[in-house]
Amino acid sequence: MIRQIHSKELNQFFASPIGYLFLGAFLVATLFIFFWVESFFARNIADVRPMFEWLPVLLIFLSAALTMRMWSEERRSGTLEFVVTVPVSTAEFVLGKFLACFVLLAIALCLTLPLPLSVVLLGNLDWGPVVAGYIAALLLGGAYIAIGLFVSAKTDSQIVSLISAAGLCGLFYLLGTETIVGLFGGVVRDALVAVGSGSRFDAITRGVLDLRDLYFYVSVLATFLILNIYALEQRKWAGGGDRGGQQGWRMACGLLVVNVLLANVWLANINVLRVDMTQGQIYSISASTKGYLGQLREPLLIRGYFSAKTHPLLSPLVPRMKDLLREYEVAGGGKVRVELVDPADDPELENEANTKYGIRAIPFQVADRHQAALVNSYFDVLVLYGDQYEVLGFRDLIEVKVQSETDLDVQLKNPEFDITRSIKQVLYGFQGGNSIFANINDPVEFVGYISSPDLLPQPLVELRQQLSGVLADLAAEGGGNFSHQMVEPEADGNAVAQQIADDYGFQPMATSLFDTRQFYFYLTLKQDDVVVQIPIPEDMTPAGLKRGLEEGLKRFASGLLKTVVVAKPASLPPHMLQGQAPQEHSFAELEGFLTSDFNVVNNNLSSGQVPAEADLLMILDPTDFSAQQVFAVDQFLMKGGTVVVASGAFDVRPTAGTLTATPRNTGLQDWLGHQGVDIQQAFVMDPQNTAFPVPITRQVGGFTFQDMAMLDYPYFVDVRGEGIAGDSPIFTGIQQMTLSWPSPITVSAGAEVKFTPLLQSSGDSWQTEGTNVMPKVDEQGLSEFKPEGEQGAQNVGVLLEGTFTSYFAEKGSPLLAAPESQKARDGDEAGDEADLGVVSGVISKSAESARLLVFSSSDFLADQTLQMVGSATGTLYGNSVQMMANIVDWALEDQSLIGIRARGNFNRTLPGMPAGEQETVEYINYGLALLGVLGVSLIFRQRRQARAAVYNSWFKEAS
Repeated sequence: MIRQIHSKELNQFFASPIGYLFLGAFLVATLFIFFWVESFFARNIADVRPMFEWLPVLLIFLSAALTMRMWSEERRSGTLEFVVTVPVSTAEFVLGKFLACFVLLAIALCLTLPLPLSVVLLGNLDWGPVVAGYIAALLLGGAYIAIGLFVSAKTDSQIVSLISAAGLCGLFYLLGTETIVGLFGGVVRDALVAVGSGSRFDAITRGVLDLRDLYFYVSVLATFLILNIYALEQRKWAGGGDRGGQQGWRMACGLLVVNVLLANVWLANINVLRVDMTQGQIYSISASTKGYLGQLREPLLIRGYFSAKTHPLLSPLVPRMKDLLREYEVAGGGKVRVELVDPADDPELENEANTKYGIRAIPFQVADRHQAALVNSYFDVLVLYGDQYEVLGFRDLIEVKVQSETDLDVQLKNPEFDITRSIKQVLYGFQGGNSIFANINDPVEFVGYISSPDLLPQPLVELRQQLSGVLADLAAEGGGNFSHQMVEPEADGNAVAQQIADDYGFQPMATSLFDTRQFYFYLTLKQDDVVVQIPIPEDMTPAGLKRGLEEGLKRFASGLLKTVVVAKPASLPPHMLQGQAPQEHSFAELEGFLTSDFNVVNNNLSSGQVPAEADLLMILDPTDFSAQQVFAVDQFLMKGGTVVVASGAFDVRPTAGTLTATPRNTGLQDWLGHQGVDIQQAFVMDPQNTAFPVPITRQVGGFTFQDMAMLDYPYFVDVRGEGIAGDSPIFTGIQQMTLSWPSPITVSAGAEVKFTPLLQSSGDSWQTEGTNVMPKVDEQGLSEFKPEGEQGAQNVGVLLEGTFTSYFAEKGSPLLAAPESQKARDGDEAGDEADLGVVSGVISKSAESARLLVFSSSDFLADQTLQMVGSATGTLYGNSVQMMANIVDWALEDQSLIGIRARGNFNRTLPGMPAGEQETVEYINYGLALLGVLGVSLIFRQRRQARAAVYNSWFKEAS
């Protein structure tokens, strides 16, 4: 019988134009809000979140419209008395009408599917939040329908039913909004958020299906369906009647409703029944995080400082942070203790946070219709382990996207990565206070390839003697994890010398270009097939020796921060610029990002050596490198290190309102050419590009507005799809890269070097040697850039790894300076040797672990470029910075944070589209909505005709 009732109500709804008007109005309102109110194309994000943000409000009116006539019409026409007396249960009538409305709701939501389908054609849409959003919309709409049916059963006026149902549903929505909850704090606030239909909806549309949220809607739905049945049963009871039966009905309905609702309280403390449907599962604790928690030897404290009274845009983020912190406690298996405090409730804790940990409240200006006020609010997380602690503040956890002057989108950045990174730092900092050997799992052997004392200069003879004592101390400290030996390369007819030259490229050393005496003094650490060379200390002291050896041992230790040496142009401090644009690029954003995970050391390499503690060398925007600087880079690569070079063929600078490009001398061209890498003197231009932001001023009604126009700009190459080496861990979570003003790279690697293209432009790109790099548009705003010459994919990022040969193998070391006057060695060999000068040799061949990464853009990591590329979304562009952090992790074989860092960082930007194409997308969606409504009308019209034909045949047979 439920099916017949459901079918009858559906046919009645579509029997008149009113049903189609309701569906059409719902779709038009949805599309208008999506494209115009929320400015989909201006947001430049490939998602349908604006639609889901408005659905809790739109569904209120749609559900009220669907249900207003269901029982009211029965009461007005007098058929309700007949309904309650037929031999069909009241529950069947209620469920039949509910299913009819629910199917209508599902049809309305299905007609919005062209929106996500359009978005997926334009960009990289995460379907997890979309699926979760539709599930939430169905359940929320079902709850609203149940409320509407109950209200409709209590009145015979459709208008009263519509207004009352909308008001009651609106009340459920408003209870969880900041307008209401902002008036309260503590338990009352949490309770209001828990019963608010909108606040629950927001949690689901993030992409997390939580049983607690789903059951809340089911409980509301079930409660009002039970009340609907009870309201109809009441009409069956004549005056007096069976009072015992009536009392039983009341008791049964009351107990059922109470149990259904109380189950929400029981489920509130269960955090495990949830499914993270987002791409990359950004709201779930990852295996890498669990790995760090498994390394804990002492209890770890995570304390969240969150104020109950805070800015309205921060309020929705507080529960998410609390839930995530509780996940850490569960994953820690008793080793992690989580405390969630409001400093305003505990002055002692607030004083400790201020004085001991430097945690301060941030003042926010808040305003409502009655008053404006300044609120001091906390949004901080403390991670404490032993005597080590890290503090994550508001600016570390929050990302603010500026949509317009009055529209801000405030979201969490990547809280799991930030918290896990802090755990890693305090964990490694605590372990680093112990002996270096406490973090070395496998034995390490020291092998010194050192000539006999009679061949060494006197200072090195003394250093050799001191080395023996330092090694003995380390052996005693390391126990079975450290051993040492010294080998004289000249022994056995120079067989060892030949072997180390073949295996490691170790060549004889000298103290000057004209010194005829040659010797060996190479210090190495070995573990299996990994060899690390230790430089000779500049101060020639035992302390310098021990410091160098410990830095080398850190390469084999787990749980210690790695060191990245950054070589970049020196820039003037801001107070010396006097309002002028900086002459050199600033890389503060990159360095700040790397500093959170690594020890970053700035060094211009002018000494001719890379600092001993370096694990990776990063060269940014090199300019006029000297022979000594090139030698430092060369020998670091020969020692098996990883070198990353970001260097283009041109220097692009803004001058007098224009952009000019001039050829640049990096000083590395010949060295790169020796390694098989040629950065050509041209630009790569690509029709697949990132737009260039240009500020424009417009006058409206006597007011001046500043807007940002996004112009087609082929010099900002947008690399995505097949252009990215997606199988490399370097690009984990990175699906798009923008390189500014890149040059084409050609590679002619040797037989022992493996070449991998990392980044390539699209197949429609071309090269140009012109230096006018200003944007070009016609009067219609269309690009005037036209392809010239041969088109095809160009390398703009490459990786070479394997055995390299030294650029200085035949040239000798540039560090060996010639003396002012050459002395006759036969008369002066016994002279003063205490002043040794520089000891230098050339490692002619690299270890197989050597890696060279080259990106042909000097600017793509600069702060100004990150700002320009990210201006469309009101944020700094982060993919290039993340790629560099991934490179460090990959090169140092510490890839545990790569996956966490990439979670939620999938590229969601839309490709640049002219205004005409944007309008076309909008019109197509409006047209599809209209076709959807017409299609529904045709389906139900055919159903009515088929049913009428059946009825006619019955009548003919009966007559």
